[in-house]
This record gives sequence, C-alpha cells and structure tokens, in this order.
Amino acid sequence: MEHNYDLIILLALGFTIALGFGYITQRLRLSPILGYLLAGVLVSPHTFLAPQLSKIGVNIDKGLATQLSEVGVILLLFGVGLHFTLKDLLAVKRVSLPGAIVQSATATLLATLFLHWAGYSWLAGLIIGMSISVASTVVLVRVLSDNNVLNTSQGHIAIGWLVVEDIFSVLILVLLPALREISHGEGTSVFDILASLGIAMGKMGLVAIVILAGGKKIIPWILTQIARTRSRELFTLAVLAIVLLIATGAYYFGASFALGAFFAGMVVGQSKLSEQAAADAMPMKDAFSVLFFVAVGMLFDPNALLQNTHLFILLMGIILIAKPLAALFVVIGLGYSTITAFTVAIALSQIGEFSFILAGEANKLDNVNLLSDEKYSTLIAAAIVSLALNPLWFRFVPVLEKLLSRYPKLWLLLNRRAAQRASKLEPAKHIDTAGKRVAVVVGYGPVGKTVTRIFQQSGIHPVIIDMNVDTITLLNESGMEAVFGDASKEDILKAAGIEKASYLIITPPDLGSRIPIVSAARNLNENVKVYSRARYITEREMLETLGVSQVCYEEAEAAVGIAEMVLREEGADNNRIIEEIANIREKFAAIDGSLA
Repeated sequence: MEHNYDLIILLALGFTIALGFGYITQRLRLSPILGYLLAGVLVSPHTFLAPQLSKIGVNIDKGLATQLSEVGVILLLFGVGLHFTLKDLLAVKRVSLPGAIVQSATATLLATLFLHWAGYSWLAGLIIGMSISVASTVVLVRVLSDNNVLNTSQGHIAIGWLVVEDIFSVLILVLLPALREISHGEGTSVFDILASLGIAMGKMGLVAIVILAGGKKIIPWILTQIARTRSRELFTLAVLAIVLLIATGAYYFGASFALGAFFAGMVVGQSKLSEQAAADAMPMKDAFSVLFFVAVGMLFDPNALLQNTHLFILLMGIILIAKPLAALFVVIGLGYSTITAFTVAIALSQIGEFSFILAGEANKLDNVNLLSDEKYSTLIAAAIVSLALNPLWFRFVPVLEKLLSRYPKLWLLLNRRAAQRASKLEPAKHIDTAGKRVAVVVGYGPVGKTVTRIFQQSGIHPVIIDMNVDTITLLNESGMEAVFGDASKEDILKAAGIEKASYLIITPPDLGSRIPIVSAARNLNENVKVYSRARYITEREMLETLGVSQVCYEEAEAAVGIAEMVLREEGADNNRIIEEIANIREKFAAIDGSLA
C-alpha cells in the first residue's frame, strides 16, 4: 500500500516558511499577514522553489492547501460570532445595510462598465465586479484586532457591513446560473430571476432560524453536559464538532461554510461557557488562518501582471480608491464621525476569500471558460496586493484624521452630518454644576463605566465625554449627563463643567490622546485632580510634568490581578493575598519612584 504524505508535507513546509517570513515582517514592524502571503508565493508553482522541491519528490498540493485554509475561515468566523450577538448586528443595521449595498453596487458597476469598455463581456465584467466588491473576513478581523478596534462601535459596523456583503455573495452564487442564461439569451424571465432570489433568501432565512432559534438551547445544553465531565479534550472536541457540523449543514442548505460558522458562534456565545470555547478554538483558528494566506499566495502568477497590467491597475483603483470613498461617503452621510468613517472605509479596502469563491464558481458554469486563467490570476494578484497593503494602510487612520483636522473648513465639512446628529444631544449647552461635586470622565468604555458607577455611589455627579454619538444618546436617554465631542478641545471640557470639577478621569489608553486632554484641562482648572490610565510606568515622568495627579498603570494592575488569581487557586487565605498585593504594589511604587 502506497502512502500519501501530501498533507504532512504541506503542513510542515507551509507552517515553517510562514513562520520565517512572518517573523521577518513582524521584526520590520509590518503585519505578519504580508509574510504569510510571501511564503505562499515562494512555494507556488510559478516561482523557483516549487520546481526545485519537485525534483526531490516534494510536491505541494494547492487544492489541499485551499481546503485547509477554509477551516481557518470557519474557525475565524466562529470566533467573531462568539463576541458579536444578534443585538450587535441589529444595532449597526442602520449603517451596515445601506453601506454594504452602496459600496458593493459601486464596485460592481464601475468594474462592469470599465471592463466592457476595455473589451470584456458584460457577464465577465459583472462577475469580476461582484468579486472585488467583497472584502476579506480574515484580513478585516485581523486588522481590527491588531489595532484594538474589533470590539468598538467602528469594529461592529465593519463586521456587520462584511456580514451583509457575505449574505449578498451567497445570493449571487444562487443567481449565477440565471445570469449565465441571460448572457446567452436563453429566455430567462424577470420572474425566474425573482424566483431564484426568493429561493436564495428563503434558504438563508431557514439557515438562520434553524441555527439561531433551534440551537439556542440545544447547543449550550450539550456544552454544559460535556463541561461537567471536566475533560478539556472532550470540551475542545465538542466545540470543533459543533462548529464544523453547523458550518457543513449551512453549506448543504445553500449558504456558505463561513456564514454557518458565524451563526454557530452567535449560538455558542449565548452560553456561559463561551469564553472557554473561544480559548479552545483560538490556537487552531490562528494556525489554519495562516494556511489561508499561504494558499492565496500559492495562486499568484507573476506573468499575469505583465499580460494584464491595465486590468490590474483598474482593479486596484476600484479596490483602493472607489470602494473606500463609497464607504466614507455613506458613513459620514449617515452622521458618524470621521474616525468611524476612516476606520470602516480603509478596513474594507481589500478583497479576499469570497472573491475567489465567486470567480471560481462562475467559471464552473460555462464551458468556454468565462474568466480566463490570465483574468483569474490578475484577480488573485489584486487580492494579494490589497491584502498586503491593507494592514499598512490602516495604520494611517489616526495620521489621516490628524492631518485633516489641521484644515478647519474641510474638517467641519466632513463632520457636518455627525455634528447635526450630535446637535440633537445639545452638546454645546453647558451643564449646570451649581451645588454639585462634579467629576468629568473621558471615555465610557469598561473603565469609564466602572469609575462612573463609583462616583454615583459616592454622591459625586459624573459627566461623561465620549466621541461615540450612539453612546452619548443612550446615556442622555437614561438621564445621565453626557457630552459628545473631543475632550482635548476646551469648548467640550467647558460644556462638561471642567472649570468647577473636582476630578478629571482620563480612561483612553493611548498616550497621544491623553496629553492634549490634560493640557486643555489644566488651562481651565488648575485645581482639578487628574487621574489617568496609563499602559507603562515609563510614562510617569511625562504625565507628571503635564500635571496628572495620579496614574493607574496597566502593567502593575495586571501583575496584581494575576498574582491574586494564582494565590486563590493555591488556597491562600485573604490575609496572605492582601499582604502579597501590598508587596507587589510597593515594588512597583519603588520602580515608579526610581524613574522620577
């Protein structure tokens, strides 16, 4: 019996080369994603390494790599679904639904028109246009996570946007046969198209109902029973089995593996065991996601760029310029801030896995090869370049916002809709602080919420400043005092009552955003006690110079928290724990003092 070791060879070479290139790009302060893509290019049949490997009997199976990468997409979407509830989806429908429609329509229409003008058939242009209208889930989530915005309102909008795009992609896959018949004049009527669309939407609705409603009690119950065995192996196996089974079931219902996995994550996320499920899936998700990028890189043919340079330039123009601009106008037009608009627009300025699926399925429908190998390779080249550039391009979001803010007229124009939306909250109206002890809290994340609650319990009147319009709306509707705006601006601080405030709490972790807030506050109130959050003790000197009263260091509190967990796990009593925590704080205070 002849043994086939293609899988082991693929994993060994794929992970090893990806590790090397990922390490290099990480050391160069670039995203490891770029390294993984380059690793795939290196071992592709179109470069020098693959032929050399084949001479010694080592063959890399592209088809197998693609299938394994699909597992990475499934686990990735499962992880997103764990932390993205149906409530979150509905919360961003106001911007995600119209945004996805406008952006997808813009990309598809431009590609179809320009490609037809360049000599391509209407259907070929339409297929390529639809392919480049869909962003990569893997890259989007990775970029948002790397920049700590995945669980922010901007991240939720981007993820919701992408989910809508994925749903559109599934509908397009169902309608492809009808589109082919139209292109060949086979008499497909409008009724037939509407019927196909209705069937597709029915399948999607059925998948959602079966998974979300049917699994709401069943899946958490199964996980609970497995968890009671106290077997880590069985629990991990249960999570994997549930995810893959639901993803496969969704696929046979006409949806995608990725969308099914996303729904599975939403269901498991309703269980009290969701955090453990996420922890178990994370290592496997990361490993298989690497294979996705390696598989994409293996499809790259450098010759396609030389033979179809005009097509490549056109696709890159739509992906990097037209798509972001369409998203930017939609988000700003709906009354969101420029930081949200830039975050969503740039995060979606790439294409990925669904692009390959759409183009590949379209080719299967036509015996004359609807998309030639050159066109398909050019599409892949555009995907690779956009995937490589996106993490780098995303780093310029804060730089771009800072640059535009130097031009007041342009800045006001871009934020006009957001200002109109925020004007309903009356942000410029100064809060009445007469007879009250006031604390101004900048940022209403987990830290801001906790501090606000403490102030309320202590009889101190908290006033929140935040740049999220939706957050401010909810706070004002609940009867709390909140101001929309940038806390580094003196007018916003005045509106919050900083001139009479006893405390100023600064919760944003970024040093660059804290410095102007402290400076502006000190100009208005020299006596206010400024308490700030900081990541590192090395920031102490700068913050003290600015006039910060006290600082809470994340690295110090992390040491305290972990030490307490270990001591409790080992059965230490409360007195021992209190003593050890005091020792840790004393040591960090000594380090803090040595930096003075």
